[in-house]
This record gives sequence, structure tokens and C-alpha cells, in this order.
Amino acid sequence: MARFRIAYARINQETNCLCPVQTTFDDFRSTHFLEGEALARACDADGYEVPGMFRRVELAGFRAALAEGDDAEPVPLFSAWAVASGPLTRPCFDALNDRLEAGLKAAGRVDAVYLALHGAMGVRDLRDPESRFIETATRASGGAPVMVTHDLHANLTEDRVRGALAVISYKTNPHRDHFARGRQAGRLLLRALRGEVKPVTAWRSLPMYLGGGTTLDVLPPMLAVYARLHLAERLGTALAASVNMCHPWNSDPGLGWSTCVTTNNDRDAAERLADALAEMCWARKDALPPVFADATTAIAEARAARVARKLGAVVLADASDVVTAGASGENTALLRALLTQAPELRSYAPLRAPHTVAELWPRVEGETVDVTLGGVLDPAHSEPFPVRGRILHKRENPGFGRTVVLACEGLHLVLTTGPAITIKPDFFTQAGLDPWKADVLVVKNFFPFRLFFAPLARKTIYVKTRGATDFDAAAGLTFDGPMHPRDVVGDWRGADGRRRGQVGPSGTRVG
Repeated sequence: MARFRIAYARINQETNCLCPVQTTFDDFRSTHFLEGEALARACDADGYEVPGMFRRVELAGFRAALAEGDDAEPVPLFSAWAVASGPLTRPCFDALNDRLEAGLKAAGRVDAVYLALHGAMGVRDLRDPESRFIETATRASGGAPVMVTHDLHANLTEDRVRGALAVISYKTNPHRDHFARGRQAGRLLLRALRGEVKPVTAWRSLPMYLGGGTTLDVLPPMLAVYARLHLAERLGTALAASVNMCHPWNSDPGLGWSTCVTTNNDRDAAERLADALAEMCWARKDALPPVFADATTAIAEARAARVARKLGAVVLADASDVVTAGASGENTALLRALLTQAPELRSYAPLRAPHTVAELWPRVEGETVDVTLGGVLDPAHSEPFPVRGRILHKRENPGFGRTVVLACEGLHLVLTTGPAITIKPDFFTQAGLDPWKADVLVVKNFFPFRLFFAPLARKTIYVKTRGATDFDAAAGLTFDGPMHPRDVVGDWRGADGRRRGQVGPSGTRVG
């Protein structure tokens, strides 16, 4: 008996429409790009799926599910992952889409396709690009079913729900269930191919881009929502259940939280649970993110935390310049404050500054230099900042490109060519700095860093410095109607009906 041939690929990038740094195909190639057998080896049990970031994530989980039986043959296509940034250029999108189509056509017969997509990708002058990937996979495979996994911050659309066999999203924040969701997708896809289940999906779209407090899965107010998802799957009420909290800096007019439920041929049950989950989310809409300290207040708090600094370090998270949410990483406000207000503290901080790195690369370590930082990649959110410092280290680092460490009194700047992803303390170690010797460590990340900095961080302070990842910045975007919390929205069902094609502009039923 012939085995099911199942092709798999990843195309992943979270787009921040407020960031002017466009994403090109080179950004995918320089961050993570694997094809064919190289991808298959990376997803094996002893492989490293995304070097420098994750060992075993969605694609490894998917392959593990297929390996549980003897009736499936995985067919690797490619895995392309770029750091969150500004929208993809149209040539970049076309290159990825063309590669997906060509790979599937070259693969010959395939019975299904699995796509690991972020769910919040943006492309200049093209709405909902990830639905295009699903359409391409369906067409190029001759109509094979397409299984999709998403990040928790995906922005779900009607086209995506209709185009996919099912859409399964992460259920953790910080995200740590990548492998589990890939495995779940693989198991469900196989069950459908064997005829054991007939997936049907219902979803709801809410006109809200903020809510749920910190949105952490281990704390109220979202704890009960995540528990409901897990319970539905454990009891068999749903084959898959997800809540997507959207990326609030996405330019899609239909932006918003969503719920998505797949059942075994039980449309009514799917609709009821999707609706109930939507009500649970809407009930948490007024629990907004915490108000973050300004730079002066945060630095004063760090200075006062003497015990924390003695036993480890104080971590300042620049919430306005979160690289992993698409900001440029060039915001200089917090660095300026540290240098002028706390020169006695030993602080390590990242800054994306490719032009400055290129300028300093020919210089020798130990040399004192005068440079101006910022104001190049994202001038609207990065005021130029002249500094004098001594070159401590010059390094070639995978993922970050060339880096230069510049010591400006107590402030040690790690200047990077590529995005400064400070999720792990070894960002500083690779640059030649010992994070245990710092009083203050600056990161440009919202949540994942807390998992990796836990042994070192004795106190964490979020700082607002004005930038592309400010929560209130999304209020300036254009939506398809009133949007919470920018506007007063009495009920979510009107927007939901329009987005799901259930009601027309006049409010009449159309489907």
C-alpha cells in the first residue's frame, strides 16, 4: 500500500507596518533558510531546526507525528524565517511564493501539505499574503489539503480559514509549544487522510487589538481562556481550539483577536465553542497592558535595586523598540538616558547600527572614537545620538553579522549589523561581554527573554521610550470599523459578521 506523501514548509515573519525597514529575500537567507535534505536533517531527533534560536520546533514536531506510524512519507520543501521587521517587498513575497510552487511541482505526487506560517505577515500593496501561500500550495499540489499552524499573534482571515484543512495556533505566551503544535498538526492531518476524522472549522473575529492584561498563559486574566482550549482538546470536544491575540501593528483593516475551533464533522459544536471563546475574550477586553515606566523612572528604580544588582542584574526591556515584534532596534532614547543619568552603572545594551559598524570595522580595538548613533534606519523613532567611546571588541556573529562593542563610560554598547535579538544572555557573551558583571542589561523583547534570563535577572523593568512597538501606536492605523480600545465598541458581533461574510454593510444577512 502506497504511503501518504506529505510536503512541508515554513514561511515565517511577523511584520510591523510602522517599521520603515523593509524585509527582503536576503533577510530570510541571512536569518534562516534550509531546503530539501538539509531541512530534513535539521528536523531529525538529533537535529537543530533553527540554529541559534530553537532546536526542535514546528517542523520537527510535525515529522515526529508522521514517524509514529508507517503510512506517511515526509517531503521536505524549505524553511524560511526572517526576524520581525517592516513589510516584505513584493519581490521578496513573489520569490517565496514562487519557491513554494516550484517545490511542490518538483515533488511529484503529494497527498497533503503542511505550512508553518506566522499569521501576521505583511507585504507592501498586498493584503493577507499568507492566504496566498495556502492558495498556491493547494493549486500546485493538485488540490491536496493544506494544514496550517500559526503563532499566537496571528491575524486570522476568512480566506485562511476556508483555504486550510485546519488552523492550529500556539497556546503559550511566552511561546514554548512550537513542537507540540507541529505534532498536533501532523497527527490531525494523518487522521484526516486515513478517513478517521472529517475536520470542520468555525471561527470568530473580534474588533479589539489589545486586552487580556499581560496575555501570559500562566496568569489571569487569560489563564482561564487557555485552560478552556486545552480542556476542549483533552475531552475531544474539539480536534483543535485556538485563540489568536493578533499583532497590533499589522496594517490589515480587519485586525483583531480571533477564535478558531475545528471539530470532527460537528459544525454546531464548532460554532458554539468558537462563540463561547469569543465571549470569554471579549469579557477581558478592558484588562489592558500595564503602563510602563519612562526611562528616568526605570533608571532610578534600577539604581535603587542594589541587592538585585549584586546578586545578578536588573533587566530593562525597551518595550518601544522590540526587535522581535518588528521594531528597527535603533531607538537611542534609553541608551542616552543611561549614559547621562547613570554613568556609574555598568550597563550592556544592544543597538542596531550597520552604518556605524561599517565605519568602525577598519579601526583597531582599544581606539577611542567619536560616532553618531541612530537616526538612519527609523529616523521617526530614533534621535541621532553622538557619543565618544573605546572599541572593546569586534566580532563576526551568526545572525547579527559584524558587531562592535563600544565602551562609553559605564555604558557598553553592542552595535550590530543585523537585528539585535536579545532573547538570550549569550547575545552579550558572543559579543565578548560577561552579563554577570553588568548592573543593567537592556533587551529589546517583550516576553521570551524572561525564560532565558531567569537565572540572571533579579529584577525586570519595562520601559516606554516611544517607538514602533508602543501599544498606543496602533491607534493611528486604519481599521474596517470601530476598534477597541481606540474606540467605544459595544458589541463584537457586527464586526465579526462582516469579516466572516455573514452580514453586508447594511447589516442584512448574506450567508
